[in-house]
Amino acid sequence: MHWVLLALGGGIEILASASLNLSDGFTKIGYAGLTLVCFGVAFFIMSQVVRTMPLGVAYSVWAGGGIAGVTIMGAVFFGQSLDGYAYLGIGLILAGTVVLNGLSSAASG
Repeated sequence: MHWVLLALGGGIEILASASLNLSDGFTKIGYAGLTLVCFGVAFFIMSQVVRTMPLGVAYSVWAGGGIAGVTIMGAVFFGQSLDGYAYLGIGLILAGTVVLNGLSSAASG
């Protein structure tokens, strides 16, 4: 269950980052409010995840997924261009997450 919550929290954090961008420096109140609510919900979910999952593993998946997700979202929805190195970096982040959770004993607690 903690993996589902971690994915949900990460997705909400990515939404928060998108709304932060759309808030135009917190000058658009609706997007600013959405940013605050989403970050609050995402951190609450993370607080529940770390009750049953090691903090280092949870945070590395959270951060790595957030970096990859926000980078891809920026390209798809905000027209930011990605080069080969950006895709390589995303791939390395995802590979690191797989290694950490699939091969490392750190994931077991």
